[in-house]
Amino acid sequence: MATKEKNIWILLVFLLSGLVIGGLLGELASKVDWLWWLSYGERFGLSNPIELDLSVITITFGLMFKINIASIIGMAIAIFIYRKV
Repeated sequence: MATKEKNIWILLVFLLSGLVIGGLLGELASKVDWLWWLSYGERFGLSNPIELDLSVITITFGLMFKINIASIIGMAIAIFIYRKV
């Protein structure tokens, strides 16, 4: 029996799309009274970007994550779909 090899990159694409779509839906749900709980979440990352000045070029590093309930649900749905594919 042939086994279906699953690619890790496809899983990462599924997870990222679930995170982004869930985050957008969570932000939209924050404007609906009875769906406010989907937008409940936390922000974490670098609040002040790190700047590297090399005289010729200046590079700024910054990263901020905003995770909410809807994005977690989106990632769970993405994992479920990945397992079915």
